[in-house]
Amino acid sequence: MAIKTNYRSLSGIGEREMSMQEFKKWLRKFDADEDGRINKDELRDAVRATGGWFSHRKGKQGVQSADANGDGFIDGNEMANLVEFAKKHLHVKIVEY
Repeated sequence: MAIKTNYRSLSGIGEREMSMQEFKKWLRKFDADEDGRINKDELRDAVRATGGWFSHRKGKQGVQSADANGDGFIDGNEMANLVEFAKKHLHVKIVEY
Protein backbone atom coordinates (compact mmCIF):
# COMPACT_ATOMS: atom_id res chain seq x y z
CA MET A 1 0.00 0.00 0.00
CA ALA A 2 1.38 3.38 -0.90
CA ILE A 3 0.22 6.68 0.49
CA LYS A 4 -1.45 8.70 -2.22
CA THR A 5 -0.26 12.27 -1.93
CA ASN A 6 0.66 15.13 -4.17
CA TYR A 7 4.30 14.42 -3.44
CA ARG A 8 6.82 12.95 -5.82
CA SER A 9 6.39 9.33 -6.78
CA LEU A 10 9.39 7.09 -7.12
CA SER A 11 9.12 5.45 -10.50
CA GLY A 12 8.39 1.79 -10.67
CA ILE A 13 8.59 0.84 -7.01
CA GLY A 14 5.30 2.17 -5.64
CA GLU A 15 6.80 4.45 -3.02
CA ARG A 16 6.13 8.09 -2.27
CA GLU A 17 8.90 10.52 -1.58
CA MET A 18 8.59 13.50 0.75
CA SER A 19 10.70 15.53 3.11
CA MET A 20 10.41 15.20 6.88
CA GLN A 21 8.67 18.58 6.94
CA GLU A 22 6.12 17.41 4.34
CA PHE A 23 5.55 14.17 6.28
CA LYS A 24 4.90 16.08 9.52
CA LYS A 25 2.59 18.51 7.73
CA TRP A 26 0.64 15.60 6.22
CA LEU A 27 0.26 13.95 9.65
CA ARG A 28 -0.90 17.19 11.31
CA LYS A 29 -3.98 17.13 9.08
CA PHE A 30 -5.13 14.04 10.99
CA ASP A 31 -4.42 15.26 14.53
CA ALA A 32 -8.14 15.32 15.32
CA ASP A 33 -7.83 16.65 18.86
CA GLU A 34 -5.04 19.08 17.87
CA ASP A 35 -2.82 18.03 20.77
CA GLY A 36 0.32 17.85 18.61
CA ARG A 37 0.49 14.07 18.97
CA ILE A 38 -0.71 11.17 16.82
CA ASN A 39 -2.57 8.24 18.35
CA LYS A 40 -3.39 4.87 16.74
CA ASP A 41 -6.80 6.00 15.51
CA GLU A 42 -5.41 9.18 13.94
CA LEU A 43 -2.65 7.18 12.23
CA ARG A 44 -5.21 4.71 10.89
CA ASP A 45 -7.43 7.58 9.70
CA ALA A 46 -4.49 9.20 7.91
CA VAL A 47 -3.75 6.08 5.92
CA ARG A 48 -7.41 5.36 5.18
CA ALA A 49 -7.96 8.93 3.98
CA THR A 50 -5.37 8.34 1.29
CA GLY A 51 -7.19 5.29 0.00
CA GLY A 52 -5.09 2.77 1.87
CA TRP A 53 -6.31 0.13 4.28
CA PHE A 54 -4.92 0.18 7.78
CA SER A 55 -6.46 -2.06 10.41
CA HIS A 56 -6.91 -1.15 14.05
CA ARG A 57 -4.14 -3.66 14.81
CA LYS A 58 -1.73 -2.08 12.31
CA GLY A 59 -2.46 1.38 13.74
CA LYS A 60 -1.68 0.08 17.21
CA GLN A 61 1.54 -1.53 15.91
CA GLY A 62 2.56 1.73 14.25
CA VAL A 63 2.11 3.72 17.44
CA GLN A 64 3.79 1.07 19.59
CA SER A 65 6.80 0.85 17.28
CA ALA A 66 7.28 4.62 17.34
CA ASP A 67 6.20 5.37 20.92
CA ALA A 68 9.50 5.50 22.82
CA ASN A 69 8.04 6.63 26.16
CA GLY A 70 5.03 4.28 26.10
CA ASP A 71 2.33 6.94 26.53
CA GLY A 72 0.27 5.70 23.55
CA PHE A 73 1.02 8.72 21.37
CA ILE A 74 3.65 9.78 18.85
CA ASP A 75 4.96 13.25 19.52
CA GLY A 76 7.61 15.34 17.80
CA ASN A 77 10.44 13.65 19.68
CA GLU A 78 9.34 10.24 18.39
CA MET A 79 8.79 11.23 14.76
CA ALA A 80 11.99 9.51 13.58
CA ASN A 81 10.58 6.22 14.89
CA LEU A 82 7.35 6.77 12.96
CA VAL A 83 9.37 7.54 9.83
CA GLU A 84 11.02 4.12 10.13
CA PHE A 85 7.61 2.49 10.46
CA ALA A 86 6.33 4.46 7.44
CA LYS A 87 9.30 3.40 5.34
CA LYS A 88 8.75 -0.25 6.16
CA HIS A 89 4.96 -0.53 6.18
CA LEU A 90 3.61 2.46 4.24
CA HIS A 91 6.16 2.61 1.41
CA VAL A 92 7.11 6.21 2.13
CA LYS A 93 10.62 7.48 1.51
CA ILE A 94 11.62 10.47 3.64
CA VAL A 95 14.41 12.48 2.04
CA GLU A 96 16.46 15.53 2.90
CA TYR A 97 15.99 18.49 0.55
